[in-house]
Amino acid sequence: MYELTVLLEENGKEPLYEQIYRHIREEIRQGKIKAGEKLPSTRLLAGHLGVSRSTTQLAYDQLIAEGYLSAVPCKGYFAAGVEGLCEICSEKKNSFDKQTEQERCRYDFSTRGIDADGFPSGRWKKLAREVLSEVDTELFTHGDSQGEQGLREAIRDYVYSARGVNCRSEQILIGAGSEYLLMLLNQIIGEKSVIAMENPTYMQAYRVFCGLGHQVIPISMDEQGIDISELKQSNASLAYVMPAHQFPTGKIMPLGRRLELIAWAAAEEGRYIIEDDYDSEFRYRGRPIPSLQGYDRNGRVIYLGTFSRSIAPGIRVSLLVLPEKLLERYRQFCGFYATTVSRIDQEILARFIQEGYYERHLNRMKGVYRAKHDLLLELLKPFQTRFLIRGENAGIHVLLEERSCEGSDHPLPEDGGNEIRTDRQSVLLREAWLVSQAERGGVRVYGTSRYYVDGQAKTATILLGFARMRAEEIREAVKLLAEAWGITS
Repeated sequence: MYELTVLLEENGKEPLYEQIYRHIREEIRQGKIKAGEKLPSTRLLAGHLGVSRSTTQLAYDQLIAEGYLSAVPCKGYFAAGVEGLCEICSEKKNSFDKQTEQERCRYDFSTRGIDADGFPSGRWKKLAREVLSEVDTELFTHGDSQGEQGLREAIRDYVYSARGVNCRSEQILIGAGSEYLLMLLNQIIGEKSVIAMENPTYMQAYRVFCGLGHQVIPISMDEQGIDISELKQSNASLAYVMPAHQFPTGKIMPLGRRLELIAWAAAEEGRYIIEDDYDSEFRYRGRPIPSLQGYDRNGRVIYLGTFSRSIAPGIRVSLLVLPEKLLERYRQFCGFYATTVSRIDQEILARFIQEGYYERHLNRMKGVYRAKHDLLLELLKPFQTRFLIRGENAGIHVLLEERSCEGSDHPLPEDGGNEIRTDRQSVLLREAWLVSQAERGGVRVYGTSRYYVDGQAKTATILLGFARMRAEEIREAVKLLAEAWGITS
């Protein structure tokens, strides 16, 4: 029997079961665990590692779902033969993995990226030539640390007219990406601030906050958004939320919950809300929902926006609108930081907005994404016998939430005992099965459990991003998904 020694990080970013799963998977891939070799039972491994048996069971179930282990009733678990995955060096192995993934998955429902064909390259190049032809030597100096005045004024006018954000241009900070602005905000609010985040949430922001040393408290969500009663019971002084289109759930926070959230912030000095308005431009039914900041009368909302979704991630321009009190702290403690976006890029973007090109571009892209959105929903109709469709009518992704595990043909392995799996285990197993079956069918999809801070997903839910895919690719990918999951018309 192969003796397993796994170095676990109790307070690591990955759940314990995933750390065990990844360790065993790599041991099999590298040939350290030979094909046919017997592994310890989940009970023995749990005792050896000092974790619960459900943790080791979950790791083994994931390995079985992906084909790395096989379970033989009354005998135990054995490593499967995985030829071609054992490479001499990690560089070759990583290259091989990428190659096989590309070959295996013809279609990718990723939420990252945009419709590249929609980028206004012609107009952008024209504006770039105009800016550079003027040969203004001032553009090659450091410039304003908060961002160019012309760009901040253009953004002020846009966010007021489109999102109802009330601010002066002096309250706006320009930075190269939301991550940078969150790190800058850390300097303003202080490293000891306790931050509450919706659970599930945008994990990039979560990692930034944790990396900066903040205590981050996950707060449950209901159908209206972040749970206010749970938030009140926490000792958080900041709440990070996405009220216009929550990621990944797609929920839109109604007015009543927004007012409750603002009241929570106003109830105690030093409380603030970080409103991440990452893709509010894309709404396909009704008018865009006004920003949370627009309802704030006490200066408690910090507004975070980006041009990554609406124009392109590569331009790396995001904005932060600070309440007046925090603006004073910024000038006191952070005013010496230079802006991280080139003055030339800022001038191009400013003209793009001021001359009306940005609004026209948005209107065109809304039509492009709406067509893809409607096509995807139409193709997913046969899936409704098995899934609930969530998060539709806004953004560039939808979700498939499995209605029930009953009647499923997902093979759940035996461990020689009568232990009953918890609901959480069942959810993670179902999600892993859906993801692995889709990949075997040539389609990459994403489970939402990866966006839960504590891994406590309540339902097996699959996220389908459609921005990067063409219409014919969406049609073929959905067809392959139906075949992989046994969906009939």
